[in-house]
Amino acid sequence: MIHVVVAEDMGLLRSALCAALSNEEDIEVVADAAGIGELWGVLRREHPEVLVLELKPEVPESPSVVAKVVAESPGTAVLAMSHRWSPPLVEAALAAGARGLVSKDAGLSELVRAVRTTAAGERVIDPAAAAAVLSPPANPLTRRELEVLRVAAEGLPLKEIARRLFLAHGTVRNHLSVILRKTGARNRMEAVRLAQRDGWL
Repeated sequence: MIHVVVAEDMGLLRSALCAALSNEEDIEVVADAAGIGELWGVLRREHPEVLVLELKPEVPESPSVVAKVVAESPGTAVLAMSHRWSPPLVEAALAAGARGLVSKDAGLSELVRAVRTTAAGERVIDPAAAAAVLSPPANPLTRRELEVLRVAAEGLPLKEIARRLFLAHGTVRNHLSVILRKTGARNRMEAVRLAQRDGWL
C-alpha cells in the first residue's frame, strides 16, 4: 500500500484529489494539508511514501518547501504539482529534490501513474513540465523593456526609473504600457512576477 499525503490549498480540488487517489486499490491517502503551516505536523505523524505538493509559479520560494521536506522527511518522495510549469520552476523543483513533476490539469490516470512511479523510487516528469524546459515561452520583451522592468521591480516611481535609465518620463511610461500589453499583466508588479516566472528577468 502506498501511503500518500496531499498538500493543496484549494479545498475542493484537495478533496477531489484525495477521493480519486483513495479509489485506487494500492493507494491510501492518509492525510491532507490545506497549507504549508500544517504540513510539517502531518508529515511527522504519517511518514507517507509520497507527498503530492502544489507549487505556485507566482511564489518564487515555493521550491524551498520541497527542499525542507526532503531534509526533514527523507523517506517521503515529493511529487510536485503546478498549474503552470516554467523553466525556472522545473529547475528549482528538481534541484530541491522533487522526484516527480505533474501538471494540475493532468488526467487522473497520469496522476496515479506518477504516484506509483515516485513511490517506486523512479523519477517522473509529465509532458507539460518537460515542454516548459524544451520549448520555453518566447520572450516578447526587447532589451530596453527588460531594463525598464528590472528597475521597476524595485518598486521605484516613474520619475526615478527615468532618472536611473537616463530616459524621459514619458518614454518610461510608454515602455511600461507596452510591457503590460505584451505580458497581459494588470500592473507593473504582476508583469515583474510573470517575467520572473518565465525566466526573462
